[in-house]
Order: sequence, then C-alpha cells, then structure tokens
Amino acid sequence: MTFQKLNKIVLFVFIAALAVTTFGQKQVTGSWKAKYKEKQGDKIHISFYADDSDDDHRMGSSVKFERLQGLTKDQALAGGPVAFTLSAEAGNIDMNGTFENQRGKGTFVFTPDPSFASAVEGMGFERISSRKLFSSAVLDVKLSLVSELRNSGLRVSDYDDVFKATIFKVDAEYINEMSRAGFENLDMEGLIQGRIFKIDADYASKVIAMGFGSQSLDELVKFRIFKVTPEFLSEMKSEGYTNLTVEQVVQLRIFKITPEFIQEMRTKGHSNPTVEELVQLRIRGKID
Repeated sequence: MTFQKLNKIVLFVFIAALAVTTFGQKQVTGSWKAKYKEKQGDKIHISFYADDSDDDHRMGSSVKFERLQGLTKDQALAGGPVAFTLSAEAGNIDMNGTFENQRGKGTFVFTPDPSFASAVEGMGFERISSRKLFSSAVLDVKLSLVSELRNSGLRVSDYDDVFKATIFKVDAEYINEMSRAGFENLDMEGLIQGRIFKIDADYASKVIAMGFGSQSLDELVKFRIFKVTPEFLSEMKSEGYTNLTVEQVVQLRIFKITPEFIQEMRTKGHSNPTVEELVQLRIRGKID
C-alpha cells in the first residue's frame, strides 16, 4: 500500500468520524398546534407533538412573535396558510400549516445545529439526543447560560438542569445575588424554589436582618408560602415575640395570630402567652 493511498484512507476515516459527530443528531418531525389569546400580548402558545415517540412526546411553550420568522400576530389573527421558522441556537423548527379563528395547526421539521451540540458536549455534558436538542430549541436555551451554570460552582451534571434553569430564569446574575445575600451551599432545586416564590436578595436581607431564622433558602421559601412579610415579623417583635423559630413564625401565620388577637388575649387574662398557647387559644376559639 502506497503512502498516498494510506493518506486517502486516513482522510476518509477522519471525515466519516467527523460526519458521525456532526450529523449524529437527526431531524425531529411532527405536528404542531397554536392558540392566540389577546391577554398573551406579543406571545402565542405553541404545542409540539413529535413523531415516532413511544410516550407521545409533547411539549409546549409561549413564544414571542419576534422569534418566529415569517409569522406575525396580524397573520395569525387574519388566518390562512402559513410557513414560518422558530429559530434558536440549538437549531431551527420549520413549520407549515394554517390559521383559523386564532388557532393554528400543521407539521414541523426540526433541524439541529451541530455546533450547539458540540459546544454543550465540550462543556462536559454527555452526548445530547435529538429530542433534547429539539426541546432546547423550543425553550430557546442559550449557550451563554450553559456556560454560566458550568462556571457557577453549582452541581450541574445533568442537561435537564439546563432546561430547569432556562424555564425558571436561574442565571449567573440570580445565583450571584443569592450568594451575596449570604446563602451557602446553593443548589439548583433550591434556586428554582427561590424563583418560584419570588425570593430575592432584598427580601432575604430584610428577613435575616430581623433575626428570624437562619440563612436558609428553604426557610425563606416557607416564609413565602405562608405569606410571612418583614412587616409581619416587625409587628410580632413589637409585641415582644423575638428569637422566634421558623416553625413558630409559620404557626403564627397559619392560625392567623395578629397583633390585635394577641392584645385581645392579654385583656382576657393571658398576660404573656407563648406561641403555642396562642395557637391553642385560636384553635379553641377562646376569644371572648
């Protein structure tokens, strides 16, 4: 075998290997349905149903019209045949169909962008399936966010965490904000809870400055669930209830223990009731 022929074989093998890496993710096809409501403003909700899926793969998202190349809100309202593209870093979703009475339906073809998959895998994630690339396109996952999560110090080993971070807007700015607020050992689930219950550094600093609870994100989530506000904590402190535990504060909210209730109990002979006693008084309805 000549050296020149060997070079050609090596080159062929290299190109074949590159093709497997680059084009390993196949297209995803299926159908779509869309519905527009005036309250959505500049967004339209689109549901995707992928073909060849054992679990009838379906996902939906409210998409801004500015992401749809070839479809405007006016076109969706006017009705008729449509052809448009939902563009994303992970690839393009080409869609064809019709609109009638603010509802649309049709078919789609998703073509993944191989450079996106390569970049994500280069950040340490396992090879991403075509379906996950498709989901990345629908959710508009950004490589910048993937990089931020990788460099944040969070334990992000599963690509599904990237989806969660995208949906709930857990980015470097929010992670750093919560870190500066004094929270340690942050994890993705805790940060998602923080986003869901609208816990930010301002809310956290106010509660912590009052001396209630410790610097735990879980505890502040409880505060949000039971609508514990800094104002409520200040009112309890004015009534002499300091150094309360998180559970005690939560009990006060659950049983609707207010400053007025405490003052009324004092006029009934309960000069300095504990939190537990206040709860029992509320349960028994002893307010006369």
